[in-house]
Amino acid sequence: MTVQPADGLSPAAAFPDPSHDQWQTLVEGVLRKSGKEVSGSAAEEALSTTLEDGLTTRPLYTAHDESPDTGFPGFAPFTRGSRAEGNAAGGWDVRQRHTLTDPARLNEAVLGDLENGATSLWLTVGGPVGVPVDGLARALEGVYLDLAPIALDAPADLDAAARELLRLYGERGVAKDEARGTLGADPLGHEARTGVEADLTSAVRWARVCDAEYPGLRAVAVDALPYHEAGGSAGEELGLSLAAGVAYLRALTGAGMSVGAACGQLEFRYAATADQFLTIAKLRAARRLWARVAEASGAPAAGAQRQHAVSSPVMMTRRDPWVNMLRTTLATLGAGVGGADSVTVLPFDHALGLPDAFARRIARNTSTILMEESHLARVIDPAGGSWYVERLTDELASAAWAFFQETERAGGLPAALRSGMVAERLAATWAARSAKLARRREPITGVSEFPQPGERPVEREPAPDAYAGAPGGLPRVRRDEAFEALRARSDAHLAATGSRPKVFVAALGPAAAHTARVSFAVNFFGAGGIEAVHEQVSEAVEEGATAGGALTASGATVAVLCSSDALYAEQAEQVAGALKSAGAAQVFLAGRPGEYAGVDAHIFAGCDAVAVLTSVLDRMGVA
Repeated sequence: MTVQPADGLSPAAAFPDPSHDQWQTLVEGVLRKSGKEVSGSAAEEALSTTLEDGLTTRPLYTAHDESPDTGFPGFAPFTRGSRAEGNAAGGWDVRQRHTLTDPARLNEAVLGDLENGATSLWLTVGGPVGVPVDGLARALEGVYLDLAPIALDAPADLDAAARELLRLYGERGVAKDEARGTLGADPLGHEARTGVEADLTSAVRWARVCDAEYPGLRAVAVDALPYHEAGGSAGEELGLSLAAGVAYLRALTGAGMSVGAACGQLEFRYAATADQFLTIAKLRAARRLWARVAEASGAPAAGAQRQHAVSSPVMMTRRDPWVNMLRTTLATLGAGVGGADSVTVLPFDHALGLPDAFARRIARNTSTILMEESHLARVIDPAGGSWYVERLTDELASAAWAFFQETERAGGLPAALRSGMVAERLAATWAARSAKLARRREPITGVSEFPQPGERPVEREPAPDAYAGAPGGLPRVRRDEAFEALRARSDAHLAATGSRPKVFVAALGPAAAHTARVSFAVNFFGAGGIEAVHEQVSEAVEEGATAGGALTASGATVAVLCSSDALYAEQAEQVAGALKSAGAAQVFLAGRPGEYAGVDAHIFAGCDAVAVLTSVLDRMGVA
């Protein structure tokens, strides 16, 4: 019996509860109209999307997908959050990233960040690309070290940087129990990036110091970004972070620390991507999996995994970088909903070099708007109870655990890195994803979709790179890299000749017949930096410009026909012949492959755009 609410507003009261079978029957009818004859579960599968790690996103989730063991926020297995109050008390920690090497410039930047919304600092210190260790005091001048946690990134000078930070705490009167942050020791992450075999001695020594004297400081950062930046999937990133965490637990407990104390010295760092639901599920699954590791290691009361989420460098584009603001907003949303303790939003110009003050301000304000204006932090575990997110969390956790066990069977993370097993696995994942990117099955707005070949480039001061020229280690990839290489060739041609490579777009028939495919072709060739010259053509002079004359006037040597299938049947061969006679070296047709004399190749949704555009630039002689 349906209970009528007191206000009389019950929109579903007059309708019977539908069954899953009824919904599938309706789906069958819709698919039948599109030419697909499927029934039952096959109809549902036809609308499903395959993700990495063997995961599948289905079109419908019900109460049957609810996870039975999510627990409560602040309680094991911590799927629903590390604290009972979530981020409702004060939001997440807004951790700003800084890689400036000049202490004075760095000081100006960090003070500006802290005065305008940042709550902690992530600093690169020492080595050839960080602020000098002896300049750290100047860089932190005016910073209240008892209020602003410091996270160090000092792989080359960990000991010196840690000693200097602790000296500053003492010099400025910060009580040992008031110091907050992390020393950032991550020798395994450094090995993953450089190939230099890890020595855990310093990490262990500083963990013992922090455990004994600085209860608010963590010594070790378990950084999963090297695996994400090498092209790894979410499951692989999680599995390898577990393997790294277990390797550190072995080292710390081997030095005499309890499992609980060792767990308390670890902070985990994960990538947050524009796939908000996958980011949410990844952070929830990470806490659940680490709780299982702690339980199996004999420390069920070790507490929740401490998480630092960073907007993904892999997703950041160099072309149309303004779109990165939207990507990082989605990533921050996913990190906040997923329950990250700290969030670093990389500035939109991160891929171009050192960010300017405007870019850092937008990065800070991304978190501020989500917390203060969208009130995202006021809800404890906003994704809790979502059947889709709960199911995705479960499936991702299973995939990550399987890869973690595979890594452990290989001898643990150090052995898996040195044997090449990790590199091979991540390379295979990236190769599969690269194929999707090349075919634009995974679109990149402003790069592979809706590009602007004539856009003015955004220029920034080059950023120091700690791992440039490293002798080994995992590669670092970007989603835009294949298209960026094509655009770079176009830029070089522009610099050398004063014009970009051109393609002539021959539109046949009325606008209604050709507009859709003209737009497709313009975007397709624009993704390779090839300027489209568009003109409606006909072989009847009295009806408009001839195809050959229009091609000659455009200065292009490659042409593409755009129209409807019906007009292709009537005019494609005649117009293609005219274009060839006028000097076209290659004629494409926008649409599914068909046999037309004079047409050399076809472009269509799902074709390998990178391969086609590379061959076109080669044929044009664009080096």
